[in-house]
Amino acid sequence: MITLPGQLSIRTIHGRNGDFNVGRLATSIGEFVIKNAELDQYEEGRYDGSFVIVEIRPASYVAGGRMVIEVRAVLGGMTLSNIDELSGDEAQGLSLQEVDPVDEESAPSAAQPQAPAREKRDPRDPLVDTTPFGSEPAPLSPNAEDEALFGHLWPLGDVVQLDSTVGRLTLRAQRDRLKALGYRVDPLSQDWHRGSA
Repeated sequence: MITLPGQLSIRTIHGRNGDFNVGRLATSIGEFVIKNAELDQYEEGRYDGSFVIVEIRPASYVAGGRMVIEVRAVLGGMTLSNIDELSGDEAQGLSLQEVDPVDEESAPSAAQPQAPAREKRDPRDPLVDTTPFGSEPAPLSPNAEDEALFGHLWPLGDVVQLDSTVGRLTLRAQRDRLKALGYRVDPLSQDWHRGSA
């Protein structure tokens, strides 16, 4: 693990699983592709700061009829000090034909056979429902969906810090819901604030 000063350029890509971000980190020891889940919270731009790199490894994927081999770094944390917009040249330097990390993570490995998918059943299915006959199920609270989405973060306060370990799709759903509720991300503090401009 090393900590280096650098500049992280983030580009937003519109994919089939929703918007996702990819980054390119320029440091004194080289330039690396960053695909950490927490990047999905940030706006497109150029971020200066100090970056904790926990792993550097080669990675490859196929996109748009070409095979891409890149050097990726996995971030263990970052402290941001300055934010700017991407210039046109910088934006073009970040490919729009990236594979969504969700698709990369779910791609079946040739070495590992996939377990058969389990069928999800509706909780009201008579084979699953354990409610005693004749009783009515408890009504759902108006915030039940948000409570399920945010888990231990619920109820939301004026400041919310998302946990990137919940999974990329959940993190993206949380990001989108926070925006709909009027929250805005503050990249310098790395949390979300209600009603901030």
